[in-house]
Amino acid sequence: MSAIRSKPPGRRRCNSSNLAHVSSRSGCSRWQETIATGRLGTLWRMCGICGLYSPSSEPQPPLVDGMRERIRHRGPDQGSTDAFGMCVLGHQRLRVVDPEEGYQPVASESGAVAAVFNGELYNFPELRAELAALGHEVRGRGDTPVLPHLYEEHGTHFVERLDGMFAIALWDADRRRLVLARDRLGKKPLVWTRLDDGTIAFASELKAFHALPGFRAEPDLPALDAFLALQYVPGTRTGIRGVQRLEPGSLLVVEGDSVTTERYWEPARDEEEATDEEWLDRVRESVSGAVRKRLVADVPLGALLSGGLDSAIVVAQMAQASAEPVRTFTVGFADERYDEREFARAVADRYSTRHEEIVLEPDAAATLPRLAAAFDEPLGDEAALPLFLICEAARQEVTVGLVGDGGDESFAGYERYTAMSLAERVPASAAAAGARLLRALPSGRRERRSPAFRAARLLEAASVPAVERYGRLMEVLTLNERRELWTEDARAEIGTLLSPGFLLGARIPEGIAGLQRLDLETYLPGDLLPKSDIASMAHSLELRSPLLDHRVVELGLALPDHLKRRGREGKIALRRAFADDLPPSVSQRGKSGFGVPLAAWFRGELRPLARELLLGEPARSRGWFRTAAVERLLEDHEAGRADNGHRLWTLVMLELWQRAHVDEPVAAAA
Repeated sequence: MSAIRSKPPGRRRCNSSNLAHVSSRSGCSRWQETIATGRLGTLWRMCGICGLYSPSSEPQPPLVDGMRERIRHRGPDQGSTDAFGMCVLGHQRLRVVDPEEGYQPVASESGAVAAVFNGELYNFPELRAELAALGHEVRGRGDTPVLPHLYEEHGTHFVERLDGMFAIALWDADRRRLVLARDRLGKKPLVWTRLDDGTIAFASELKAFHALPGFRAEPDLPALDAFLALQYVPGTRTGIRGVQRLEPGSLLVVEGDSVTTERYWEPARDEEEATDEEWLDRVRESVSGAVRKRLVADVPLGALLSGGLDSAIVVAQMAQASAEPVRTFTVGFADERYDEREFARAVADRYSTRHEEIVLEPDAAATLPRLAAAFDEPLGDEAALPLFLICEAARQEVTVGLVGDGGDESFAGYERYTAMSLAERVPASAAAAGARLLRALPSGRRERRSPAFRAARLLEAASVPAVERYGRLMEVLTLNERRELWTEDARAEIGTLLSPGFLLGARIPEGIAGLQRLDLETYLPGDLLPKSDIASMAHSLELRSPLLDHRVVELGLALPDHLKRRGREGKIALRRAFADDLPPSVSQRGKSGFGVPLAAWFRGELRPLARELLLGEPARSRGWFRTAAVERLLEDHEAGRADNGHRLWTLVMLELWQRAHVDEPVAAAA
C-alpha cells in the first residue's frame, strides 16, 4: 500500500564529526567538554539509545557505533558513543526543542554518573529548582541533565520522580552499576540481552543487536505461537530467543553478574467520591492540561486526526491553546466502510486547521517489506500500515505529532468490555448454538465488521469458561487453528500450545476497571505503543499521547462505571466532558476502530503476494507450517467461505519479519 502523496521525506544524516567514540581508558570525552562549556540542555528530544556493559572486560566502542547506525532513523540529527570502562553508552538524537544544544551523555559534577535518555520530561523545571536548592550544579537549561543529579539524591528511586515518557540508561562508575529504566506505561521501548561472553547489550530497538558479532537471531517459537494467537508477543519476550523487553514502569539494575528487575509503578485507583459534574470537571482539566504540556517544541508540530473521538478531542484542545492553526493529517481509503475522512474533516473545518488527507492505495510489493523492516519484533496489527504511511507523510511537514492513543484504555472505549458483561448472562450451551447459527450466515463468516460476525464472536466468547473469554475476544488464530498450522517438529519445540486466555495471565478481571488494567498491562505495551513508536520513529517523527498521561490513566480508572460505559456506548465521561468542543457527528459517533480492508485486499491486490510469501520456498524450507493448512486458509478466503484476512495478514507479516530480521541479518553477518 502507498499513499497518494508527494515523494517521501528525506532524512537528515548525522555529521561524521558527531560519530566519534573515545578510548575507554582515557576517562575523558566530548560530554566532559560539554560540561565545562555549559553546552547542555534540551527540553524534549526523541532519540535512540544503546550500549554495552561487561563485568569482565571493556566493551569496544566501535561495536556501539555499529549499534547506533542500526537505529540512526530514531535520531538523525546527532549521535555519539562514549566509553566508561566497563560500560559504553551510545545515543542518536532528533532535535525537537532548543535544537542547538542537548548533547548526550549528561553527567554529574564529578563525572561519576552519566546517562543517555530517550523521551521527554514535563516536570524538569521543578526538579532543576529542587536540585539547585540542594547544592547541585545542574548545567544547561533542559530536562536530561537532571537525571544524574537526581540519581545521586535518590539512588534507583530517582525514576519515581520523573513525569514524562522515557527510556534511560545510567552508568554509576563508583558502584560499577548499570541502571535501565522505562516510563510508567511503556511509551518508549527498551530491549536487552546477555551475550555468550556475559556482556549485557541494550537498545531502543532490537535491530541494533545485529551489529554485534556475538548476537544470534534465533526465532523463539513459543513466543511466535503467542503472536499468532494475539497478533503481538505478550510480556517481556520479543520473538527472538534471549532478547527481552524491559517491562513498563520498571528498572533493570546490573552489577557484576547480577541482573535484577523491579517494578516502580502500577496505576493507583482513586476511590474518592464525587458528583458526576465534579468527575467531568476533573476529566476536562486533566486532559486539557495533558495536551497543553505536550505543545512545547521548537520545530513544526501537528496532529494525526483519525476521525474518532480521542484524536478529535486532542485537536480541539490544541486549537484552543494555540495561536496558529493546527496542522492535521488524516488517512483514508477508497472503501467507505473503512474511510473516516468525513469525520476528520468536520473537526478540521470547525477549528480551521491546516488539514491534509492521504488516501491509501494498494502497492504491496513496495510497502510491506518497508513496514516489516521497521518492525523488528513481529506485529500483526494491520493498523500499523496506515499509521506508518501517515507518519511518513506528516514528517514532510512536522517533526512532532500529537495523537489520541490511550483513550480506549483510559476511558473504557472498547466494545469488548460490554461483551464481557453480556457474556456472563448467556448460558454457555445457548451461546455456542447461537454462534454456530450466525457463522452459518455468509456475513457471519465473510465480513469482520458485520453485526453477524461481531455477534458470533461475542457468543463464542460466552460459550467458553470465564477465564478464557477475554482471550477469545482478542484472538486471531484459535488454539485449534494453530494446532493444525504448526508442523510436528515445530510443535515439539514449542511445547504446550497455550490458549489466549492463559497467554494473557489466566485470570478473570473484576469489572470494567479490571479489564482496563488488563489492557494496560498487555495490549497497550505489547501492541499499541510499539506500533506507535516504531511506525513514527521509522520516519524520525515524534508522537505524543496526552490521553496516556499517567494521571489521566489513573483518573480514568477511578471513574464510576456509569461514566465509563452504557450498553455499547463507551468513554461516556470523555464524550460528555468535551461534547461542546466537537461536531455532533463526532461526539455522538460509536467506536469503529482504525481498520484496513484486509478481506478485499487478500482477494485482490495482495493475493499474489500472500501466496508467494506463504507458499514459497523460504517459508516451506523453514518447516514451521503445514503447507496444506496454509493453502486451506488462502483458498477459503479467496472463495469467500471465510474472512481470513486478519489471519493471513498476521502470517504474511511473520514471514516478512523472519526474512528481514532473521534471515537477512544472518546472511549479512556471514
